[in-house]
Amino acid sequence: MEDVLLESVSVAALVVVLVCAVVRPFGRPEAAFAVPAAALVILTGAIPLEDVREEAARLGPVIGFLAAILVLAKLCDDEGLFHACGTWMARWAHRRPRRLLGAVFALASAITAALSLDATVVLLTPVVFATAARMGTRPKPHVYASAHLSNTASLLLPVSNLTNLLAFTATGLTFTRFAALMLLPWLAAIAVEYAVLRRFFAADLDAPTEPAQPEEPPELPLFALVTVAATLAGFAVASALGVDPAWAAAAGAAVMAVRALLRRHTTPAAILRSASVPFLAFVLALGIVVRAVIDNGLGDALGRVVPDGASLPALLGTAALAALLANLINNLPAVLALVPLAAPSGPGAVLAVLLGVNIGPNLTYAGSLATLLWRRIAHHHDHDVELREFTLLGLLTVPAALLASTLALWVSLEVVGP
Repeated sequence: MEDVLLESVSVAALVVVLVCAVVRPFGRPEAAFAVPAAALVILTGAIPLEDVREEAARLGPVIGFLAAILVLAKLCDDEGLFHACGTWMARWAHRRPRRLLGAVFALASAITAALSLDATVVLLTPVVFATAARMGTRPKPHVYASAHLSNTASLLLPVSNLTNLLAFTATGLTFTRFAALMLLPWLAAIAVEYAVLRRFFAADLDAPTEPAQPEEPPELPLFALVTVAATLAGFAVASALGVDPAWAAAAGAAVMAVRALLRRHTTPAAILRSASVPFLAFVLALGIVVRAVIDNGLGDALGRVVPDGASLPALLGTAALAALLANLINNLPAVLALVPLAAPSGPGAVLAVLLGVNIGPNLTYAGSLATLLWRRIAHHHDHDVELREFTLLGLLTVPAALLASTLALWVSLEVVGP
């Protein structure tokens, strides 16, 4: 009876956390509901204090990295990096919507890989709206590209997505080995997205443009670009030396922060706000709640259906299961639940989980927090996101991208080796 009670409390806590993260009652942040839910599962004994400390120690470096990369991205935005991206997109497109779509794909893929999906959603999406308005073209294809690529293009590096960071240690791979194995799946998934979006939004892309503003001269925020490049190199070096990537991210953020403070372009309070402390608390609280759910029944249930091994059928089954679970309970809980079960089958199985939890969320709003945040940004720009259209586009892209990327992963494992 006690086991059933603890399982019920854990599941109820997770449901409340996820529903409130989607709905955000009274405009409150996700942490306002996740932290009390975590306290509930601790106080009821659904998760022992020793497991809480273990989970906090496991998530600590991930949360530290996330804070540093959010600060780095915001300071790069203050330096003019994302405005420069908009200027480059407009000049490259030269009033041709199809070329603008290609530019959005290139930049969104690069920014998502280097600065994480949060930078694409929060900082690039408003730039895409502004660039489309300046060109006088319909924003829908380009804004949807930003949303889809914030998930799909986050496959490449361990630092591209919080899900990757959570799974990176379990792969047993170095930073560069991870990137080498995920390069082909990353390219395959992006290619599918590009082909589908070009056809799906053909009418919008062929509509005549009415430029509202003249083209701006190109800009080059050299310091921000060099800092980002050095930070990426630091990730690879840190991994080779056995140092956590959070230190490299913190170094990049510190360099940008010191420069901005010395030039009085920001304040310590603004830097602290850019770290999004409430969201960091949400991630920790969510991890504790998910651990309680896993330990009280979900882990055993999933263990019976997770495929064994890294054969092509097993990889396809693992990716599909991960995508399904991401759309049912969100991709963060999905990766926390599946990675420990996939890890015994080797790095290939863990990478297949990442294919599912990163590509799968393009199917539903609730699949990832990034998609929910993108929807709010779209509404802020008076752009209606229709559920039917979003879901139809997801049905056209997600299965095809999952199949193509999983096949590409299998090839990479065969050629490069696990």
